[in-house]
Amino acid sequence: MTINAETKIVGLIGHPISHSFSPFIHNTAFELTGLNYKYIAFDVLPENLKDALKGLVALGIKGVNVTIPHKEAVIESLDNVSPEARIIGAVNTIVNENGTLSGHNTDVYGFTESLKKYKNLISNTPVFIFGAGGSARAVIYSLITNFQPERIVIANRNISRAEGITRHFSQVLGYKDFEVKEFFLPEIAGDIKSSRLVVNTTPIGMYPNINELPVPVDDFFHDGQVVYDLVYNPPMTKFLKLARRKGAEVISGIEMLILQASKSFELWTGKEMPIAEIKKLLLKELKPRRKKGKNDT
Repeated sequence: MTINAETKIVGLIGHPISHSFSPFIHNTAFELTGLNYKYIAFDVLPENLKDALKGLVALGIKGVNVTIPHKEAVIESLDNVSPEARIIGAVNTIVNENGTLSGHNTDVYGFTESLKKYKNLISNTPVFIFGAGGSARAVIYSLITNFQPERIVIANRNISRAEGITRHFSQVLGYKDFEVKEFFLPEIAGDIKSSRLVVNTTPIGMYPNINELPVPVDDFFHDGQVVYDLVYNPPMTKFLKLARRKGAEVISGIEMLILQASKSFELWTGKEMPIAEIKKLLLKELKPRRKKGKNDT
């Protein structure tokens, strides 16, 4: 698409940003929809974050995605923050409306939408989560507000971090049915097996370390479970392969990646992203990047 004086700019701020597939996703979507937008990745050091946000306003940039390490720090510099982003404590999308910067968390939408067809299966049942980082916070918010889990077990190497998350959501959402466990066998074996939904929110198994696993065996997986890995490169992780082999339904991180991007796209443009076409093209794009050895997250 030709860039001209009418081209609207959106993009990504973070550090580092070379790994991101967001430019591919959004620029492909703009081409498919014929919208005169361009998506650019901006590598912003933490000490330059406030100046970068002022630059969005000064230059009339329509909005940006926000990635590590800025998702939490950016909140204090925004004019408005959506309720879910405020509760989660992280923003991944900013919209610039005539100089007013509004923050959103579209990870919630991405996770919720990707699980919607399993709602009857997983609602009011136990859930097991690997990890207690920013992605886990969005997952927990989505689960509590949309699926009402019977209990949520969080396994994390840093116990105090996981306990901090449980205290936070107990206070802000009134949900009390949490358990925190060490990230090691055999303590978590029974919890995984008894959970209807198992979610990996860690980067374990991400390219190039594709043979790593949150748990080294597959004895906990079975028919009737839904196993979700937020890692999207490779699209079918070893973790998901083990679960599928035991009869579980599996969901790739590709689903959440594209759906959260589609919500950002909609917030900026007011249009729907052509999700099916983007997914097909992204899967093709992932293969050559892995062969070239580029770092993906």
